[in-house]
Amino acid sequence: MKKFFVIAAMMVAAVSANAQFEPGTFSIQPKLGGVGSMLSNMSDYEFSGIKADKTANGGGIIGAEAEYQLMNMLSLAAGVNYSMQGTAWEDISFLGVDYKDRKIELGYITVPIVANIYLFRGFAVKTGAQFGFLTNASYKLTKKTGSTTVETDEDMKDQFEKFDFSIPVGVSYQFKVPIVIDARYNIGLTNVVKHSDESYKNQVFQITVGYKFKL
Repeated sequence: MKKFFVIAAMMVAAVSANAQFEPGTFSIQPKLGGVGSMLSNMSDYEFSGIKADKTANGGGIIGAEAEYQLMNMLSLAAGVNYSMQGTAWEDISFLGVDYKDRKIELGYITVPIVANIYLFRGFAVKTGAQFGFLTNASYKLTKKTGSTTVETDEDMKDQFEKFDFSIPVGVSYQFKVPIVIDARYNIGLTNVVKHSDESYKNQVFQITVGYKFKL
């Protein structure tokens, strides 16, 4: 057993060693991952005292990022992604009807531009600016009464702003392979719903796995 842990530690050290590209290097990184998102100030639903709490909407993200390593401790990166966002509500039952999968789904083309500050080799903290462009928006709900199921899929694109601005903050780690694990929280700064008294902003957590190619 002791030998097993020694071998495992050596393998981790070998994978981690020499992670992160040298200064003056351009690279490109295809990536994909998962997204958990909400719209701020979106209300809970309530039917005669039965409450459906707001919850995170799960989605995916796919894209690519180009990076230039300015120096050992600093790089600049810009990317283009398709991000599935929105907000959702818990399932509830009322008067024999099940209300399931209630959600607002939003699709964005996102363009993040970030600075990566490498605190140690391979590990970076990051922040910058992200520009989002709405591609689709829909309201979805499944109602089930006994054996009868009714599904709602309503186009809401005309009710949402076409542009979204946010501040991404996060961390990443690059292995020697070089596989990169990246976790970010995008803080929405713009109201994405048209003609509303409330301000509804995107709140998005994403985690991606990418493979970085040196150019």
